[in-house]
Amino acid sequence: MKLNSEQVKTTMTQMNAQVLPEDHPAVAQLNSVFGEHTFFVDTAGLKVLEPAETADKQGQAGEVVSLAEWSDPELTSLRPHEPEPTGVLIMLEPSKH
Repeated sequence: MKLNSEQVKTTMTQMNAQVLPEDHPAVAQLNSVFGEHTFFVDTAGLKVLEPAETADKQGQAGEVVSLAEWSDPELTSLRPHEPEPTGVLIMLEPSKH
């Protein structure tokens, strides 16, 4: 899912990762492979958020999905794999109650 700037800020408070800026040279290629997303990198690899349902309807949430892992110890090359849900939920917007 593509996040707006507020959602990116909210995500960054809940996830130990860096967002790839839209003007990063890799973003166009990542979009062609994985679709339109906001991409995050952490020490394990490449992540995105996918819409998630919350049981108690607390607001909009996204589940962290892993798309690639680092293939070298210097964290310079990514090895893609099948999307793997991590089970980690990020609360993007609180409920409007």
